[in-house]
Amino acid sequence: MTNEQEIRLQGRRVLVTGSARGLGAAFARALADAGAQVVVSDVLHERGQALAVELGAQAHYVPMDLSDAASIRAGVDQAAAAMGGLDGLINNAAITNSGGKTMDQLEADMWDRVMGVNVRGTWQATVAAAPHLAASGSGRVVNLASDTALWGAPRLMAYIASKGAVIAMTRGMARELGAQGITVNAIAPGLTLVEATEYVPAERHDYYLKGRAVQRPQVPQDVTAAALFLMTRASGFITGQLLPVNGGFVMN
Repeated sequence: MTNEQEIRLQGRRVLVTGSARGLGAAFARALADAGAQVVVSDVLHERGQALAVELGAQAHYVPMDLSDAASIRAGVDQAAAAMGGLDGLINNAAITNSGGKTMDQLEADMWDRVMGVNVRGTWQATVAAAPHLAASGSGRVVNLASDTALWGAPRLMAYIASKGAVIAMTRGMARELGAQGITVNAIAPGLTLVEATEYVPAERHDYYLKGRAVQRPQVPQDVTAAALFLMTRASGFITGQLLPVNGGFVMN
């Protein structure tokens, strides 16, 4: 029995941004396995549609571009309409773009693109989802941060700055949305074995492996179980928190 199968989410309706592949797809599969309805959203339309078909009748695909405010608003509203409401939002979509570059090598437009998707997109998706989540009576938001922002990973400046902003926004969102019964928390995964990290040099993977208290590679299931718990009604008194999920590489 996997960790996800120990958490049941029957009747919960969850939107996952950037979920056509990688960790986002793992969230979508885990939610479906736990009994939730799920909307897969992405700019990778063919892959997103294929995943929704794979997950069956409880899944839907909605196109959404986190760099476009109109696309975000339309996508959130479509997701809520497809499921008859919205109980949860996992703000997973993000771009890296700055990987391997020192901070003096970054271009301003690259910095702006990363911030536009990872920070502004997360904020706008949450704003768009808030009325639907409030109507649910037990709305849940999980923001994907990164432990790179906690230990200051080098040659990743735009990305770690964006994820640091996500951590700060999580606390502000929790304060603003708490009165509506909406909780907002963040998860900071370590270096996880997914498509998006295939570019990471072997020495960085080795650095993580040796620095973890639990010395094994991190896989998507390590992260999805934490997110699923934070989607449950039982997590309703946990908000504004950051949960590093990295095998003890970084400890709060």
